[in-house]
Amino acid sequence: MAFHFSTRRSVIGRRTFILGSSISLLGLRFPANAQSTAKLPRIGFLGATSEAGFGQHIDAFRSGLRDLGYVDGKTCIIYYRWAEDDYARLPTIAAELVALHVDVLVTHGTPGTRAAQRATSTIPIVMMTSGDAVGSGIVTSLSRPGGNITGSTFFVPEITAKRLELLKEALPTVKRVAFLVNPDNPSIRPTLKTMDSTATAQKMELQIIEARRSVEIEHAFSTMAKTGADAFVILDDRMLVDNAKEIAALAAANRLPGAGPREFADAGGLIAYAVDFSNLYRRAAVFIDKILKGTKPSDIPVEQATRFETVINLKTAKALSLTIPQSLLLRADAVIR
Repeated sequence: MAFHFSTRRSVIGRRTFILGSSISLLGLRFPANAQSTAKLPRIGFLGATSEAGFGQHIDAFRSGLRDLGYVDGKTCIIYYRWAEDDYARLPTIAAELVALHVDVLVTHGTPGTRAAQRATSTIPIVMMTSGDAVGSGIVTSLSRPGGNITGSTFFVPEITAKRLELLKEALPTVKRVAFLVNPDNPSIRPTLKTMDSTATAQKMELQIIEARRSVEIEHAFSTMAKTGADAFVILDDRMLVDNAKEIAALAAANRLPGAGPREFADAGGLIAYAVDFSNLYRRAAVFIDKILKGTKPSDIPVEQATRFETVINLKTAKALSLTIPQSLLLRADAVIR
């Protein structure tokens, strides 16, 4: 009897062990977090520049997503690709993101948006910024964008022309102004037309100075010096914005007053007139959220930037022995002393 009882217990024990092992193996084969990760929404980020150069703007983008409950690796997956200031790489890395079958593709600037548009006509695209979405042919209208693209836009021609006007107001004797541009940016075409008419109205001569990559910026300033430019204006191009510190340093070395984006004035440039880009990058999360919840991009109106700022760097003005009119200082949103 004792022997029979002992054998039965050992059989039961083996069965229990086998059953427990099966459960354990099943758990290893199908971990809970792997199943949930597979269901997370996937966001592709197409960066026209570099992560380091994008700086606080990428923080604003992530902050906007967090406010709506999207945390990378927990409630969503974000795939980043960066062109490292080389717009020629944009088509390749856009195709990489499309191949990952992302649920939405987010990008910035006209070059990035164009590359995304050519890479897919089905995956929804959110442009965090675009120089002139209608003028560039990216969308048919702001209220009814059509296609698979929506997001935010601002008017590069008008903003750049305003920089030229502010430069003339600060320095009435300026006659010859260099216009620093990236010729690979599609927004250059409508901007040139507006800049030409503004320069004519202000009785100034406009010179086009090109720089496609950051390594060409120093040569661009050498050209400005050779052609006798009195001042310069910067196009709103992400590559140029990301190199604002170098541009400001070269402007100081050449004693050349300039007007450009906020980053330029913060780095030591004379004047800035710009859009509050961080706000636009944060707003991108709202578009992404709507799309992930089922709204078609064609049904989401494109938003226009509404927040602008004028910044005067008085430190730079003093270094250049310039006197900024009091009327301009009073209108500035910020004065760097």
